[in-house]
Parts: sequence; structure tokens; C-alpha cells
Amino acid sequence: MLTRVQLEDGVIIRQPDLVNLYDCSVGAGTRIGAFVEIQKNAVVGRNCKISSHSFLCEGVTIDDGVFIGHGVMFTNDLFPRATTTTGEPQEGDDWTVVPTFVRRNASIGSNATILAGITIGEGAMIGAGAVVTRDVPAGAVVAGVPARPLAASAQPAQLDTGRLQQ
Repeated sequence: MLTRVQLEDGVIIRQPDLVNLYDCSVGAGTRIGAFVEIQKNAVVGRNCKISSHSFLCEGVTIDDGVFIGHGVMFTNDLFPRATTTTGEPQEGDDWTVVPTFVRRNASIGSNATILAGITIGEGAMIGAGAVVTRDVPAGAVVAGVPARPLAASAQPAQLDTGRLQQ
């Protein structure tokens, strides 16, 4: 389902009947896999790859050239609840969207979970299955639960089309 979506030229959605995109924007050249949901006010930059079964909620901004692996989940609420303190179902005014940013050329491995309010720096790499609870510096490589640094950080200038220069 594509509802009120701003798609720039060259966006590829191979199975448009198997995605749920609404009130969001997607940059030129981005590829989106099956069973992806991108919610209102989410922004995806140019030349990204959003792999199948990923969830980009309201408040998420993905810069250009970012790789999102299969089944990556973003959150946007630091204190999620189904009901208010009076027991009524929560509505839009009962909670605050906490923005999350993924900077240029970062990569997020399959099944990673990114908590609300996080910034993943330019060229950073998040290992598969990681739970990211803190900001990740540019060029850092992190993995684990919670995500922790694995290797010496590469400076963004060392990155060339996603490969670390030796």
C-alpha cells in the first residue's frame, strides 16, 4: 500500500502490493524490499537499500546511501504504553515522537533494533542482531546486546562506496 508517499525518480519497489508506506518520503534510486513499513513523517534519502521485513517508524530520518538489513526495527517512543494513566487507549497526543537519525553511508545489519533518540554516525556499521541503545560515532563498528564497539573506528574519509580502505 502506497498512500500519500513522495517517491523521487528511480525508486524501486519490486513488490508494491507487499509494502506499507504512508505519508513519508523516499529519495531517488532507493530500493525497498517486500514487507517493509515506512510510517508517516519518516524520511529515506537517496540510493538507500531497505531490505525486507524492516520497520521505519515516524520520526526516523535515513540519510543518503544507507543500508538497512532484513528485519531491522526502529522505535520512536522511550516510554511505550497501550493506555493512559486513566486506562484509556493512548492517542497521538498522549506520547511524544523521539527522532532517530541514521547518517550517510551507515549500514545496519539484519534484525538490529534501534531505540528512539539514537544517532548512527556517518559510515558506521551496526552488526546483525544488535540492540542500539546509545549514539554510534561516525565510522564505528558496533555489535551485541547492548551494542558495543568491536573495532577501531574508521574515519568517514576512509570510506569509499561502503568499503573500508586499507
